[in-house]
Amino acid sequence: MKKVIIFKMLLILTLTLTTFSCKKSSSSKNSSRATGWQINSREGGFQYNTNFREQETSPGLVFIEGGTFTKGRVQDDVMHDWNNAPTQQHVQSFYMDETEVTNMMYLEYLDWIKRVYPPADDNFRAIYHGALPDTLVWRNRLGFNEIMTENYLRHPGYGEYPVVGVSWIQAVEFSNWRSDRVNELNLEKAGYLKRDAKVTDVNADSNFNTDTYINAPSQTFGGNEEVIKPAKGNRRNVQVDADGNETNIYATRESGLITPKYRLPTETEWEYAALGLSELRTFNLYRGRKKYPWDGQYTRSGKRKYRGDQLANFKQGKGDYGGIAGWSDDGADITNQVKSYAPNDYGLYDMAGNVAEWVADVYRPIVDDEFNDFNYYRGNIYTKNAINDDGTVKIVTVDDIKYDTLANGKVIARDLPGEIAQVPVDENETYLRTNFDRSNHINFRDGDKSSSRNFETFGDEDEFDEEQQDQQDRETRKMYNSPKHSISRDSLGNIIREYDKNNNRTSLINDEVRVYKGGSWKDREYWLDPAQRRYFPQDMATDYIGFRCAMSRVGSKSKNKTKKKG
Repeated sequence: MKKVIIFKMLLILTLTLTTFSCKKSSSSKNSSRATGWQINSREGGFQYNTNFREQETSPGLVFIEGGTFTKGRVQDDVMHDWNNAPTQQHVQSFYMDETEVTNMMYLEYLDWIKRVYPPADDNFRAIYHGALPDTLVWRNRLGFNEIMTENYLRHPGYGEYPVVGVSWIQAVEFSNWRSDRVNELNLEKAGYLKRDAKVTDVNADSNFNTDTYINAPSQTFGGNEEVIKPAKGNRRNVQVDADGNETNIYATRESGLITPKYRLPTETEWEYAALGLSELRTFNLYRGRKKYPWDGQYTRSGKRKYRGDQLANFKQGKGDYGGIAGWSDDGADITNQVKSYAPNDYGLYDMAGNVAEWVADVYRPIVDDEFNDFNYYRGNIYTKNAINDDGTVKIVTVDDIKYDTLANGKVIARDLPGEIAQVPVDENETYLRTNFDRSNHINFRDGDKSSSRNFETFGDEDEFDEEQQDQQDRETRKMYNSPKHSISRDSLGNIIREYDKNNNRTSLINDEVRVYKGGSWKDREYWLDPAQRRYFPQDMATDYIGFRCAMSRVGSKSKNKTKKKG
């Protein structure tokens, strides 16, 4: 009996201490270590999501834990182009689509554009047409491929096949659109936006953009308060201070609800994810190297149940796009339905075969790891929000849409209504900085004369004018002397195409060519190696290049690792 009483007393004491500890912990979590003031007080003051655990995985993505690896390490270099010399790189953790973007995913994008910017309206026709994939990429002068030209994009039989005929520019625009739609839904679920406004209240003058919501939330959806200030029954986050004023009306970055943007992966991220090196890891080193996204040195499965089956679809030889039907067939003669083959160790499908994929980088044959070996990427162009005379951000309206005519004559919208207009960064951001000194850094240390430490412009340093900038540009063009085709319009608006027929051109490389990675259904086995790299004009499309999206990871490098190191 005495033991029972002692046990009950100890239990009560334990529960009391636990309750006190929890209250103390909760109280300390909501009070500032800087000032001691209360955080998230109903009376107002500093509001912050102190309950945030980690970034949620957004739709379609899988988590890739970052680390160090050797980029550009290939088994063979039969092309002898020496553009993938091995370099050691470190990649931050990120997320990547488990599959390539499919026709059905891209059709959802086209459907949204068609509803919001009806192509029947002359003001918007170019927006929809600029987003359409080029279905004519399937045509072959000595081949019968009209069935794909007419059906591949839209027929349900190809719904889960990777989208092709999409240029790098179109892939970037899809990624931006996807970012807005995911954040729009997140805010709707959290009660910050009217339910189903994304369908019932959206039009060219009233839609959602993530950057606009962060910088000028009251102008989202064209300032429609019924949408951005939904009925009180749905506004779970709104608080009222001591004076009766509403607070926490709009979500901010501090809320943790707004995810980073979908984007194209960098070349380094893509190669790291494709290799799936985690299966070769032993403690803090790799046991070997991999030739393909899967383990082993061959393209056929060695497992007893699937022995001899191809692990990807690719061109096996001249006139052999699938193998002999019934045995060595890889299951596809063109592209194949996503998830038709086993994923790599990260859970990513088709990182070899199916379609090659656009990545974010501008192509250069040189990877300058001596200057940067952390999150390597070539293609930075820094911009900032355009500001009106009254100090507010400049929101693009229907009358402000600007269009660009690409080198192939295709017209695309540079920005869309509801977005914040962007301008290059200037001296206000670059003055006395050591990490960047201009808006456009595509050509930084890319191997030309102007990238040399001995290169200098002549004249007074205080008078660095356009003439000196032109001199640097001329030095760059000596190395990357690519054709420069001209597109213009006459007084009637007809396109005039002028081909560059100069015989002195020495390169196809310029600032508008992008890297693409991975072998496709149209490539030989050699190109399945994730380290191989090729380039293609960013405004053109093919029947063998598609894409998948990535997203940066915020917070911890690893998932669900809360144990503190002592």
